Amino acid sequence: MSPPPPPFGRGRKRAAQPLDAALDDAELVAARAALTQGRWQAARSLLVQTGDDWDRRGHRVTVLALEPYSAAWARDWLLAEPDSADAAVLLALALVQRALRGKEKPERAREACRDAAALVPADPTPWLGLLMLERDPGRDCELLFAEVRGRYADHHHAHHLMVARLAERHADAGPDPLHEVYDFANRSALHAPADSPLAILPVVAHAERYRVLAAAGHEPADPAASGHWSGRRARQVMKAAFDWWLEWEHEGHPRRLVDLNFLAHAKVCEGRGAEAAALFHRIGEHATPAPWSYPDRDPHSAFRAARATALGTA
Repeated sequence: MSPPPPPFGRGRKRAAQPLDAALDDAELVAARAALTQGRWQAARSLLVQTGDDWDRRGHRVTVLALEPYSAAWARDWLLAEPDSADAAVLLALALVQRALRGKEKPERAREACRDAAALVPADPTPWLGLLMLERDPGRDCELLFAEVRGRYADHHHAHHLMVARLAERHADAGPDPLHEVYDFANRSALHAPADSPLAILPVVAHAERYRVLAAAGHEPADPAASGHWSGRRARQVMKAAFDWWLEWEHEGHPRRLVDLNFLAHAKVCEGRGAEAAALFHRIGEHATPAPWSYPDRDPHSAFRAARATALGTA
């Protein structure tokens, strides 16, 4: 039995929250609002419209799946349209999110992802769900990443997940400028198309490695006080990424604001206030939990403090 629709006031409260996973996708925000009221037809139209734009599809399905009742509404959708691949993918990712919150058995979510993958063999999104569930940065993680890349080689979210997993290897060994996550990020950026936001991946790798090292006690809890961003290699990575962004003309990527948050965070930690200010102007209010929460901070407070400081120096 489907849950009753939540009261309308709940939707207004959610919209006021500062960190919105939908970022600046207005169509996604509208479809999500309808889904919270049990009106899955808007999500259906949105995913049909998205088609095989795999980065956008992955972003939209993932955000829709975050809603607490998404699994129930996806099941209603499947009752109405039993052959709907979009409904099956949404259900799979909704169960993944529930499993990550400890409200669903992971194996049940994995089974739903495999079922969805069988319905739409070309779609990397069910494999993205499986990769989200894989916490061990070992062989299984690499195999799932290969499944995503086999369907879409430049999958943005999957590359970010893989960087986060790889960064967790050898956490106790301390800082290592030759750590494998840096090589993975550099190779991925090098082989990506010229207009791909994967060019920012080395910056993401640097932030993810800081998260791991700080959690293990090898770096201070204040990222701006860490020397992690002041070395020669780090400065080269940040400069190359910022220079690339200045030349980047493709502003339509659905997750570009994730990259801009990583780059702004890096520039703040590097002490480059003017460059950070330029990024904050482009980001607007679209803060993301990562990396502002690293290693254990309130992301909204950290973002606003960093932005105020940077804009005050511009």
